[in-house]
Amino acid sequence: MGASLRALRALVLLAGFYLLGVFLLAALAGADYALVTGLHGPIVFKLVIVSVVLAVPIVRGLFMLRTPEGEPPAGITVSEAREPLLWQTVRDIAQQVGTRAPDEIVLIDEVNAAVSEDAKLLGLRPGTRRLYLGLPLMTGLDEMQLRAVLAHEMGHYANFDTRLTPLIARGRAQLIRTIGHFHERADGKVAKERAKQEKRDEKRIAKGKKAKGVDTTGEGAMYRAMAKIYMAYGNFYMRATRSTSRRQELAADLASVRVAGRDSAASALRELNALDSAHGFYMSSYATLGVGAGLLPRPGQVFGGLSRLLDARSDDLDELRRELSTEPTSPYDSHPALAERVARIEALPDDGRAGQAARPALELLADADAALIALEQAALTPEALALKRVDWEDLVHESMTLYVDQGAEEIREACAAEGAGPGLAELLDAFDADPAVRWRIADRFPKSEEAAAATGRAAREFVRPVLRRALNQLVGIELAARGAARWQLSWSESAALVYPAEGFEEQLGPALDAVVSDQPDTESLRKLVLAP
Repeated sequence: MGASLRALRALVLLAGFYLLGVFLLAALAGADYALVTGLHGPIVFKLVIVSVVLAVPIVRGLFMLRTPEGEPPAGITVSEAREPLLWQTVRDIAQQVGTRAPDEIVLIDEVNAAVSEDAKLLGLRPGTRRLYLGLPLMTGLDEMQLRAVLAHEMGHYANFDTRLTPLIARGRAQLIRTIGHFHERADGKVAKERAKQEKRDEKRIAKGKKAKGVDTTGEGAMYRAMAKIYMAYGNFYMRATRSTSRRQELAADLASVRVAGRDSAASALRELNALDSAHGFYMSSYATLGVGAGLLPRPGQVFGGLSRLLDARSDDLDELRRELSTEPTSPYDSHPALAERVARIEALPDDGRAGQAARPALELLADADAALIALEQAALTPEALALKRVDWEDLVHESMTLYVDQGAEEIREACAAEGAGPGLAELLDAFDADPAVRWRIADRFPKSEEAAAATGRAAREFVRPVLRRALNQLVGIELAARGAARWQLSWSESAALVYPAEGFEEQLGPALDAVVSDQPDTESLRKLVLAP
């Protein structure tokens, strides 16, 4: 379907929204006329008021002429003087695709590349073009893979996809907002009725009568019925625009193949699948690990540390490259399933460009480290930028030390309830004074239904491992506080507590077993952990 026909269909779909509103208003007006001419009395006035109230969300939707502007991704706009090689690459790709290059390049903090165009006159008049390019995306790609991604985005420009996006977005926004108005009014009516019935029950209880309870069944039904009408059209609208959007994605994939080659285009899509998961894991488990402790990695490493994770977890990434989704993420996803896109590309004839040597994509930047630092300033909140910056090793140790210590609060509360001190030494003293206190403390920890129902020796066997884990946690806290153990960073595995000397862990197990045995002995644990 050509750009003109796609624009016509987008206009027809948008016009359908207005026609639906006009039809519903006419239906309400017709119902009011029939009521006024056919009925008499106060009931007529009440029904007319209901129809007027129902008409308000429709009118609001019809007069929402402007599409709400979404917040653009936070990033740094780079000029050609600052990044000449990147600009040259983008312009070269745009020329190969046969379209005008973007007017701006914005580096963002996502595993994504996207294009936009501030088109005017319903997409008939071109506007400012922007390319949003994620530094985390560049971190995981080589130059040929990045060229494939950029060619895909330039393909959207060439097919006029970006010009029609505002028109389609307007229809979606108006449908969503109108449906929201109806649901908002329905929820308000339910809340009002609930409050009324709760107040009635309070009065009944105050008079010694039984409360009738709250029943809001049927409240807001008219609003929800109107919302369903718009939702039905919304489903049709989204599915109609989705089919076009998916064809646009497949057409852009062909542009990717023409510029970068079949194998680079396919591998770029596989890499995107792996990078998306890896980046999410990295941001939650590494980059922001220290936020709760008031820490961030050194400048440039909040986003730059991703490369270390990618290098260390190559086997995990290989699995993600193979496991592609076979279904779209939702019925309205504008992209076909990733497995389908890759299969279509890999089914194309061999173009002889397999195994092209390519440098890392970040080498297209004049100074990648400076770009990563600048991106932090643009993407992070002022509160995040004010956090203390430390090396990765110190960040992991200080953060984990604090979190483990905070996680032991439940243990300390259980100990305090039985008269034991908060530290390991005080707890062992309490065990020596009264061995039975061990089971009373352990009995205060959460347990399964089976453990709660057990009695006697069976109950003790359930709580014994729980008590041992609590002791082990206190041992780690004690050693870390004294500087005798340290949480160690690992890019390939979870952080681990490194004990003070070789063979320490082999001695720790028996020492803990001795404390929780039927005949407790705290001496070996004292010598191992508390001795100077």
